[in-house]
Amino acid sequence: MGAMIALARRLATPLAMVIVLAVVLTGCVPDPVGRETPTPASPAPSGIAAQSPVPTGPTPPPSFVRPTATPLPTFFIHVVASGDSLTSIARRYGTTPFSLSVWNRDTYPSLDPEWDGYAPDRIQVGWLLRLIPGREVDPEVLLDPTPSPMTPPATPGPTPAPTTSGAATPRPSLSGAATVVRHGSRSTPTVALTFDMGGRLDPALDILGWLVLNDVPATIFPTGKTGTGTSQGMAALDIVASHRDLFDLGNHSWSHPDFRDLDAAAMRDQLERTESALLATINMSTRPWFRPPFGGLDDQIPAVVGAAGWSHIVMWDVDTIDWRPLSDGGPTAADMVDKVVSKSQGGSIVLMHLGGYSTLEALPGIVDGLRTRGLTPVTLQTMFGG
Repeated sequence: MGAMIALARRLATPLAMVIVLAVVLTGCVPDPVGRETPTPASPAPSGIAAQSPVPTGPTPPPSFVRPTATPLPTFFIHVVASGDSLTSIARRYGTTPFSLSVWNRDTYPSLDPEWDGYAPDRIQVGWLLRLIPGREVDPEVLLDPTPSPMTPPATPGPTPAPTTSGAATPRPSLSGAATVVRHGSRSTPTVALTFDMGGRLDPALDILGWLVLNDVPATIFPTGKTGTGTSQGMAALDIVASHRDLFDLGNHSWSHPDFRDLDAAAMRDQLERTESALLATINMSTRPWFRPPFGGLDDQIPAVVGAAGWSHIVMWDVDTIDWRPLSDGGPTAADMVDKVVSKSQGGSIVLMHLGGYSTLEALPGIVDGLRTRGLTPVTLQTMFGG
């Protein structure tokens, strides 16, 4: 630094001396404390292009366009009138007789193209036929059960257990008709004990008491008139309502008429009067279970019952005939035990009555015999999950 000052003096001009001193002082100023000395960037390896610096700051969100839902086709209901045929109805709505058959085969089995009794040329006045105007069913995909014209693709899930022919859960109805069940899945070790309640009520309270005492689940089908219009019926319903963990409730009509003799309005009245009375009495609904009086069933009943809100018509595959007195050839307790235990299998629905003549005496042997065979009594709710 002294040499530089001496040089300035020799230049003998003030301006030269200022320039020299500025150069000297600049080189003597130390770096500020805390400032990092920049490190020279390493050159990119040979063959790899240097990357441009990544810009900092918030990234703008991507634009989102909500997809437009594709509307599902809607079924139209045609009431069959005099002179109608599947061909004339199909022509009217721009579809095919085969399509009409497939769409309505769950409600009217005679229209099922896969059934030996297929009779598309025989339809009845008053039938409620479901159809999609301008649409047709492809015969090549008839055996493919999904998706239905009204059902969007299902979310993948566990594969359901296989069922045997005639099992309780046939392909889903496209028409909204009630599903007729005669038994549950044969692959499960369960049996549904069901009791109709109408007419004779001795010994209903004792039967229900025994079921409660022995923790045996069951499903009760009362008629509205007997259940809510008699003292014994009310007492029986009180037991059912007090043990909802054990008992399901089903609809057995109001006054036990044969539904095959009723029109649609009368059927709905029978169902709804019973439902309203039971809700008002014990606050229990009979839906989704209905059992037709006398087991009477025709092609019209499932459509009307399903439209009214009862999705399952419950029949049976083991009938004890316990309503018949011994004097008229009815079964003894031993007869009942032998029949139920020997004929029941997985998924069986056993028909009994709270007024059965030998039912109370037979119940201990029935339940013990079923359990010995590895079969467990359950409610319909447990069997079908309805």
